[in-house]
This record gives sequence, C-alpha cells and structure tokens, in this order.
Amino acid sequence: MSMLQNTDPLTGLRRMFYAVTPNETSFATTDEVPDYINEAIPYFAGAMLLELIVSIIEGKVDERGSLADSIASVTAGLFMLSMGAMIKGFEIVAFVAIHRHYSLMNLPWDSPWTWIMTFLALDFMYYWFHRMAHEVNFIWAAHQTHHSSEEFNLATALRQPLFEVKWMFNATLAFFIPPSAIYVHMQFNTIYQFWIHTRVIKSLGPLEYILNTPSHHRVHHGRNRYCIDKNYGGTLIIWDRLFGTFAAEQDEEVVYGLVHPIQTYDPITHQLCHMQWMWQQFWLQQGVVNKLYVILKGPGWEPGKPRLGDIQDIPDIKYPMPKYRTQIPVWCQVYVAIHFLLNVIAMDMYASKYEMHTALVALIGISFLIYSFTCVGALCDVKSYASAMELIRCVLVLSMDAYITRSMPDYAVMYYYQLVVLRVAFGLSALIWIPQVLINGKKKVA
Repeated sequence: MSMLQNTDPLTGLRRMFYAVTPNETSFATTDEVPDYINEAIPYFAGAMLLELIVSIIEGKVDERGSLADSIASVTAGLFMLSMGAMIKGFEIVAFVAIHRHYSLMNLPWDSPWTWIMTFLALDFMYYWFHRMAHEVNFIWAAHQTHHSSEEFNLATALRQPLFEVKWMFNATLAFFIPPSAIYVHMQFNTIYQFWIHTRVIKSLGPLEYILNTPSHHRVHHGRNRYCIDKNYGGTLIIWDRLFGTFAAEQDEEVVYGLVHPIQTYDPITHQLCHMQWMWQQFWLQQGVVNKLYVILKGPGWEPGKPRLGDIQDIPDIKYPMPKYRTQIPVWCQVYVAIHFLLNVIAMDMYASKYEMHTALVALIGISFLIYSFTCVGALCDVKSYASAMELIRCVLVLSMDAYITRSMPDYAVMYYYQLVVLRVAFGLSALIWIPQVLINGKKKVA
C-alpha cells in the first residue's frame, strides 16, 4: 500500500474529478482493479499545497486552517487507510460472494451501460448511507469524526472514521452489478469528494444544479441552523433536490464543525467521543424502548421530541465563532511537523510490507503508530503529560533500533544510513524532552 505511486499526471488529475471513461476503468475481476485512492494521494498533497498558496496570496491562512488541525485531519485519514487495508479484502469477498450466489441479473462488466448504471446506483446508495449516517445515532457515532474539525479545507476531507457501515449499503448493489464495477466506483466516488472540501472555489455556475460542489458541501459541514442535515450527495446533488434535503449556500458565512465542538486534537477522542456519549445516554434512559431509540434515532433525539430532535435546540450561531486553537511555541510546531512527517514515512514503509508481517508484528506496529500520532495530538493540545509521552516514544524507538542492530545485523547493514539518521533524530529529541519532564515533575511536587 505504498503511497508513492507513478501515475501519468494528466490521468491522475482527471481521476480527481471523476473524468474517466468506461473503457479505461472497466475490469473483469476485482483483482484487476487498481488502488485508485492510493494512487491519488500525491494529487491530494499537491492540491493541499495549492490551496495553501492561494490562501497565502489571499491573506486568509489563519482563517482557513491551522497546522494542528490539519495534522489531526491527516492522522484520521492515515488511520482510515490502515483500517481500509485490513477490511478491504473482506468487503470484496462479500461483494463477490453475493454476486456469485445471489445475483438477480448478470450485467456485462465491459458494457458502458453497466458503467453508467453503477455510477448512478452507487451514488444513490451513497446518498442514503450518508443520510442515515446523520439520522441514525450509532452510525453518526462513527461519521461525526469527519465533521469534528472547525475548519473546512482539503485536509478536512481526509478526516475519516476508522470504520463505517457504508460497505453494507454498497453490498446491496452486488445483487445485480459486477463487483469489479462496484469497487471502481466506490473509489472514484471517494476521490471526487476530496476536492469539494475547500473555501477557495466559490461557485461552478450551472454545474451547481447537478453536481455536488464546494458550495453545496460547505453547507453540509456547517453548524448554522440552515445547514443542519442538508446536502448528503456524493458526486451528484440531484438526490438532495429530489428527496428534500437540499439547501443552497446563503450570504451568511458558514460556521464549520460539530454543533458541540470537540476541544482537542487527540485522534482517539475524535474517533470515539460520540460513541462514549451515546452509551452514557443509553444507560441513563428509562425503559428498553427509549434505550433503543438512543441508538436508532437521531443524535439530537430525546424523549418527547421528533426523531431527529428539535431544530430549536441547535444554537443559533453567527460567523465568526471562536475556534479551538492552542498556543504552540514555534520550536514545538517545527518539532511536531518534522515528527509527524517521520510518522507518515514510517507508516508508509510499514504498510508497504504489511502482508509480510505476522499478526503479532502487525499489531505491535499499528499500536506503536497509533501511540505516535497520539503523542503528536497531545503536543498540539499542549498537555502537561505530552513531554513524558514523547520522551517514552523516543526511548522506545531507540530501544527498537538497538534490538534490530543486535538481533538482525544484515538488516542493520542494509539500512545503515537510515538508522544513523534515526538515531540522531530521536536521540536529540529525547534530549529535548528530558529537561521538560524534570521541570513538569518539579511543578507537580511543588
């Protein structure tokens, strides 16, 4: 699952906008389908850089994002990619099994009409999945991760939950659509939605009537009252227009994020906070029926209220609203950026050899990477215990290096220069945090 893929630039750019032909994206089997999302990662990075440059030129960098928030978003995306690598096989096996044993019709995989039908059917199913993800509390418990940022930029597109039930909606298509076609359009539907997470593009003119656009998606991510539960479409906005969930962007500036914002950059909290709150409400409710309603009705539901809650309970906010921003020293911002990049490189190297690892090694590797990104979140939150967490991480890395050098000498020789760089980087980092830990310890004693 290496992130470094070689794709023709024009082809890679076309894929970002779903501008592909049936001939080039139709395959007989799922094994032949490329990993389009992985191949799009360099284009995601390039688009994020371009968005940053435009924001600098327009003098709106601080208004449109922050380093800590972007790191939190990208971290969630990396978590999702790791989970996706593990469950992708299960999804494909399910699609193939349903189509092989229970298909209601046998559409030809190489027909343009099959391609067009799959495009429409999958986007239609995405609309209903996305709508349920906002209207059914246990599905929202996962999906809320994507809405937890108070920013709206291309990095926000990467802030994804570890696991969603979207595959169950897509699995219904396998009763009449070849699994390879489903897998192709699943990826392009996801890729298309990346570039609509931006405030740089204002309007696409007549295309606004048909396509999901940055303007429509800004409304979807808003917490202004008129934005709540609107614009669920993936590639097309026609489903929202048909089913009454469409709202056009107004002159009123959109305020982004959750109705009740999460005041942290911790990646674990982003993933699990609503699940924790939902179970608390589950046990607080009286009676089995009300307990089930907590799970199956909307996140705003309470006894005596409509299924989706009361819109009057939504705070009537106006732009600008204060955002969660911590005061991170410049040196620490540089440190965080460097170590976050090192984490990304380590994750890519680890993931590229994922199939070679034993189950135990895979678990240890994933656990350490999750811990590493949690350390970054703690540093961005300026937590008192962040320095101790980071010192422990540096010591663990140096300990692993010592173990590899002693027990796998051939590996140590092969990667000699890389290991030297690693020792210097983490050795110096440990020296930075030792006095910080001692200072914090003295403060606690005092």
